Amino acid sequence: MAQEITIGDRRITDSSDAYVIAEIGHNHGGDVEKAAELIRMAAQSGAHAAKLQKRDNKALFTKAMYDEPYTGRNSFGATYGTHREAVEFGADEYRQLAELSADLGIAFFATAFDFPSVDFLAELGVPAIKIASGDLTNTPLLSYAAKTGIPLIVSSGGATMDEVRRAVDTVAPLTDQLALLQCTAAYPATPDLLNLRVISTYREAFPDVVVGLSGHDIESESSVIAYTLGARIIEKHVTMDRTLPGSDHHFSLEAGHLRELMAGLDRTRRALGSPDKQQLPVEAAAMRKMSKKLVAARDLSVGEVLTFEDIAIKSPGDGLRPYFIDEIVGRPLLSPLATDDAIQLSLLG
Repeated sequence: MAQEITIGDRRITDSSDAYVIAEIGHNHGGDVEKAAELIRMAAQSGAHAAKLQKRDNKALFTKAMYDEPYTGRNSFGATYGTHREAVEFGADEYRQLAELSADLGIAFFATAFDFPSVDFLAELGVPAIKIASGDLTNTPLLSYAAKTGIPLIVSSGGATMDEVRRAVDTVAPLTDQLALLQCTAAYPATPDLLNLRVISTYREAFPDVVVGLSGHDIESESSVIAYTLGARIIEKHVTMDRTLPGSDHHFSLEAGHLRELMAGLDRTRRALGSPDKQQLPVEAAAMRKMSKKLVAARDLSVGEVLTFEDIAIKSPGDGLRPYFIDEIVGRPLLSPLATDDAIQLSLLG
């Protein structure tokens, strides 16, 4: 089976464009209008999907972690739990944003961090479910999400190769709709931490799985390189303003950066082109001018047996290629040739 996944009406394969996910996360700060603004920005910039994060906070965190003090510039609540609740959307907000996304022609889904969130997203009817790097080792959650039949996109930040294999082996028997993203769990991730060659490792190790990149870097070059290595899903965090309070804004792409990324990926796909080496029609005129053909080096009579000295190699290249020279030396002429006349196989005995 070839590497292929279908998200909504979009089929993602080796021959397709990169499928770009605009990761909004909680950069909306709990404001549904800001989330809508980010979805509009993503759609206008050409992204294929906009994504949130869904947590059932009281089910997800221990009471001690939920009640842990959480203060500072990026906090939306006095404790970690109240902070998380402040930036969490419920069913009404999700339905509103899903309807907006449908109107804009952009896919809409989320990362599920727990079992109730998988159920929530399945009931919403999302076209894909993301599993975050922190849950790559959470095989019960992977299995639960895979059994929904909804395509899964799994990030692999902070994992070992054995853990990645275990995750793929968990999901593969349950669904063939799986994508695996190379990821570095650093925020931001500098170029020396990206290890984009892992993309090639994944493609070789998991030939039935679509491979991609979840990039926490602030540039677009890594995504372009990832595409050339075979990544067909690119996930990047987005924001309206990198200076806003919140833990993710500073490494997210603003609208101009996202448009630049989309344009760069499109140029890269077109530049990679076909793997078949052939002369293109656009090259014909230049090659006629620059390449060479075999011609008579002097006036030659009927019956003369060609020697190397009788043959010249000259432009334009609209005749017998020079690599035929060994084939024609030693053969007699059936017709006379003047200096610079093209030598043709039909004129030789």
